[in-house]
Amino acid sequence: MAGNLEHKVCLITGSTGIAEATALQAVEEGARVFVVSRTEENCRGLADKLGESGGYRAADLTKGEEVAAAVGACVEQWGRIDGLFNVAGISGRKFGDGPLHECTEEGWDTTLDANLKSMFLMCRAVLGQMMEQEENAKGIRGAILNMASVLAFSPERNFFSAHAYAASKGAIVSMSKAAAAYYAPHKIRVNAIAPALVETPMSKRAGEDAEIMAFMRKKQPLAAMMTAEDVAGMAVFLLGDAARAITGDVVSVDAGWCVS
Repeated sequence: MAGNLEHKVCLITGSTGIAEATALQAVEEGARVFVVSRTEENCRGLADKLGESGGYRAADLTKGEEVAAAVGACVEQWGRIDGLFNVAGISGRKFGDGPLHECTEEGWDTTLDANLKSMFLMCRAVLGQMMEQEENAKGIRGAILNMASVLAFSPERNFFSAHAYAASKGAIVSMSKAAAAYYAPHKIRVNAIAPALVETPMSKRAGEDAEIMAFMRKKQPLAAMMTAEDVAGMAVFLLGDAARAITGDVVSVDAGWCVS
């Protein structure tokens, strides 16, 4: 897939874990990458790793005006946006997420705002830009990839019973499919990627729990804890020209979760 993102501009939300791994791979594939997330230190650190191919803007992705400003900064720096990868999100457990009968209102609202509202706002702003820009040499104006989860459609009741999180990811799947249908005539592709358990800062709780990891060795027989790079490779493919005929799909990267 060498050069799959050659001369393309990719905006990636988030600055650690899967976002970081994808940004680094995207630059290797020839992209210029603009990073947006809440923590300026992390944004700046990742942009520094990307060198001349990187840029960044710190923003609260749940606030429309900050999202619009970040998208504007990306266009000002690079001239267009060919790909958007919505990675940024949270586990809402510390805010009160859990099984529905235990989930707090704060847990529900905070999780859906961080995971779903943020993607809506970013998609809205980026689609406005993509609709106005010229098609590329392959006849595509842009590609959007949204971060879902296998928990949107393959629940696990014992260790991963965070229902606000699952609801947010299920809504992302529905939003992505609806958007794919609407924007296909405009030559804009929209897909979702649905990982299972990946080694990232958000999965630290699971990785340090011996009982969970024993379960995961059976649930994900190919890799009890996938690496961020395992997901990033698929993300880079879906954002690039090699996937120009793919839209409306939800691609699982799950090391066997859904078949175990």
